[in-house]
Amino acid sequence: MSMSRPSLNQLEMRGNFIRRHIGPNPRQQQAMLEALGLDKLEDLIGQAIPDNILNKDALKLTDTISERAVINYLRKMRNRNKVYTSLIGLGYYDTIMPAVIKRNVLENPGWYTAYTPYQAEVSQGRLEALLNFQQMVCDLTGMELANASLLDEATAAAEAMAMSRRLSKSASNQVFIDHECHPQTIAVMQTRARSFGYDIVIGDPYRQLDKQDFFALLLQYPNSQGEIHDIGDAVRIAHDKAALVTVAADLLSLVVLKSPGEFGADIVVGNSQRFGVPMGYGGPHAAFFATRDAFKRSTPGRIIGVSKDSHGQYALRMALQTREQHIRRDKATSNICTSQVLLAVIAGFYAIYHGPSGLSLIAGRVHRYAQILAKGLERLGYAVQTHHFFDTFVVHTPGKAKRIANKAQEAEINLRIIDPDHLGIALDETTNRDVIRAVWRVFSGPSGEQPEINSIDHSLEECIPDALLRKDAILQHPVFEQYHSETEMMRYMRRLARKDIALDRSMIPLGSCTMKLNAATEMQALSYHQFNGLHPFAPLHQTLGYQQLFEELEDMLCDLTGFDAFSFQPNAGSQGEYTGLLVIRKYHEVRGEGQRDICLIPASAHGTNPASAVMAGLKVVVLACDDNGNVSVADLKKKAADYHDRLAALMITYPSTHGVFEEAFRDICDIVHQHGGQVYLDGANFNALVGLSRPGKIGADVAHLNLHKTFSIPHGGGGPGVGPIGVGMHLAPYLPDHPLIKGVNPHQTPAGTVGAVSAAPWGSASILTISWAYIAMMGAQGLKQATLTAILNANYIAKRLAPHYPILYTGKNNHVAHECIIDCRAFKQSCNVTVEDIAKRLIDYGFHAPTVSFPVADTMMIEPTESESQAEIDRFCDALIEIRKEIAAIENGQSDPANNVLHNAPHCHCLLLGEWKLPYSKTQAFFPGPHQSVDKYWPPVGRIDNVYGDRHLQCTCPPVSEYVE
Repeated sequence: MSMSRPSLNQLEMRGNFIRRHIGPNPRQQQAMLEALGLDKLEDLIGQAIPDNILNKDALKLTDTISERAVINYLRKMRNRNKVYTSLIGLGYYDTIMPAVIKRNVLENPGWYTAYTPYQAEVSQGRLEALLNFQQMVCDLTGMELANASLLDEATAAAEAMAMSRRLSKSASNQVFIDHECHPQTIAVMQTRARSFGYDIVIGDPYRQLDKQDFFALLLQYPNSQGEIHDIGDAVRIAHDKAALVTVAADLLSLVVLKSPGEFGADIVVGNSQRFGVPMGYGGPHAAFFATRDAFKRSTPGRIIGVSKDSHGQYALRMALQTREQHIRRDKATSNICTSQVLLAVIAGFYAIYHGPSGLSLIAGRVHRYAQILAKGLERLGYAVQTHHFFDTFVVHTPGKAKRIANKAQEAEINLRIIDPDHLGIALDETTNRDVIRAVWRVFSGPSGEQPEINSIDHSLEECIPDALLRKDAILQHPVFEQYHSETEMMRYMRRLARKDIALDRSMIPLGSCTMKLNAATEMQALSYHQFNGLHPFAPLHQTLGYQQLFEELEDMLCDLTGFDAFSFQPNAGSQGEYTGLLVIRKYHEVRGEGQRDICLIPASAHGTNPASAVMAGLKVVVLACDDNGNVSVADLKKKAADYHDRLAALMITYPSTHGVFEEAFRDICDIVHQHGGQVYLDGANFNALVGLSRPGKIGADVAHLNLHKTFSIPHGGGGPGVGPIGVGMHLAPYLPDHPLIKGVNPHQTPAGTVGAVSAAPWGSASILTISWAYIAMMGAQGLKQATLTAILNANYIAKRLAPHYPILYTGKNNHVAHECIIDCRAFKQSCNVTVEDIAKRLIDYGFHAPTVSFPVADTMMIEPTESESQAEIDRFCDALIEIRKEIAAIENGQSDPANNVLHNAPHCHCLLLGEWKLPYSKTQAFFPGPHQSVDKYWPPVGRIDNVYGDRHLQCTCPPVSEYVE
């Protein structure tokens, strides 16, 4: 029998990226379609999606680009970036990521594809890594408590300001900011203060505090000029005024400087970037936030705490989970619902790898080189105006600052121009003698004579007063002394990674979280020095590759969404929500309708929606939903009319938070517009719209997109995220700008913008390369196919599970969108089995649980994404069906009502160490399905006692004896 020859087109298609990204192959797709009674994938469009939201226009996206072509294209793009030696400082420094960390964490899907540790039993590895980060921050800052990181230094300072208002007993409405704080921090705080109605005073805290009343004080230590002040008097004056003091500190300098905690600071914030995390033209980086133990219940973000499991073993979990801002909704004091986990993990591992002695050597060398460079400049005839400095100083260059900076650029060195008469110079871990000599050459006169390094070194006197030097030991926990060899470090990181379930082990079917493939080709650019080595405030002519990336990615996203402009500055989805609402408020104010302050939000919305609205200075009015989870159009009409003159915006998620395509979306938008409001679309579920519908063309005025969901940036164990916002042209002039880089918003008008919302001009710029590569390799055809496959996979799951679990909400023709909700409420009544029991039992089957009790209590929201094959989906469905049988066994009395596989789940290996006393077999406990015998996931702990952890709160590393397994 002769074989038919495939065509050239078929051969090319078999090798393309679409086939690699989309999980079900054609045969599996056909089988799933047949199970749903459909003939082809496109049939889902008419069956599940309302006709009036469909995009009728062809996309402008290019055809699919191959993986190799993308790599070549990005190589050319990155070569347009010129990475010079950066001596700019201002909170960003070059650093050296140890190769063992780069290879085993940054480039390891076991770390970068994990999800937020809501299911703590399958997150023990990264929870331990985050606890190490918290311990490191506490040690260096001298504070009692630290969270698991925030987004960047500037937004952390803004969070501290809001926290100070909650805790301060001062009647003042003023915030006093050190005039030598980093400019980007001041700008972000000004933006946040306008929303909250606070007054900002910028001045000299060492001369003016006595004359001011304020509830919060922000100091920079060392300040942006490099000067190290004794901040003790400023702290005492602030406390006498019942104000709280926040210190924005440099983490590496704290290795040698007296800690802010010793001065009596209340909050310490900063950036851990220089602990091994590349600058990346602005991010992502892990900010730190440390405070007093007494303030723990007011601290923003996530805190990792120590608890115990059902067997009395040491176990970790997110502490004080009821503090999560999305649970507080409109009572939230912050909209922070994430952290920069992957980057905090890297920074923590950096400290562990180097240990206290290694960090002391690094910090000591940086400081010594800074002193040598400064002394040499003085010998060349320049006055150094910073007296007490760690790594940064200011040089007086009368009338010559720009000329010297230009000469430095010719030598491929970037200096900071402060004004025409002054230059700032900041050294870092990568500085060596060649850099020092190169800077001297730039400053030297026609003779070109240079100082001699060794002679200066031998004559140096310490420039930091003894009273400001650190006297106490740092990083004394054993974890910072055990892993200094690469062998031990490699094994430690592997040991932690194997405790977790990430996408490299199984599907993570979390509804509303879109845990899709993060392809290796997409991730490669993160390791390119020309992308990750740039300072965010480098001159624009050195960043042409990034400017090309921003322009092309903006064009792609505008094409897909129907919007006219994008801002990449928001560095999380929550920040995108906040920024989008600020833009709407600014739009109303410019039009003379500043009284519009009502934000309508459906009861089913993500909890960050009301939190963001409050942060933007809006008042939340909740809209009712009908029995199918849709927005009640009748209630919308009534409330839009009631607040006709005050309606600012409606926030709506589409497809809905309940996982269905609402039929009335366009009508809803029309109603809001008729009453003068704007429509804000929460793009959390945009994965169900890409290539099918363009929100900007069907009624939305602004939307944020979670690039870490829809566009393949990995979740990283709970961060990084990116939340750019797209807007119609009428809103574009108000998109964020930046105090240090001009042209961030090219649409800006004299009416002004909302200001800066993040520290870096384009947010977490380096990871935008991932989304660019994803869109380029998928193309218009692939993106549409991916969306339809995501909808197919979700409907197939709903079809398979419907005989066993009620599907809570469906839409057109009883179809769901890209996710479905199974109802588990009846089991609590029938046999005292909770949705948590089911979630923990799934661990025994090797799965991370779906989203639990959101948006409806005692339910599970399941999202398979397009990346999962039918085989993996069937394995997951089989597990839930078997669990339903285990529930039935309890209901009919075959299993003990209290001592059963569900109530005892998950079953960890410690159960094997003693006599087996459970009324079911080891096989049923540990190997409930055939897959477990092939690739068994052993949960490291049993079910964690959250109540115990909250009552005995411990958020730093326990004694080493507790680590014994």
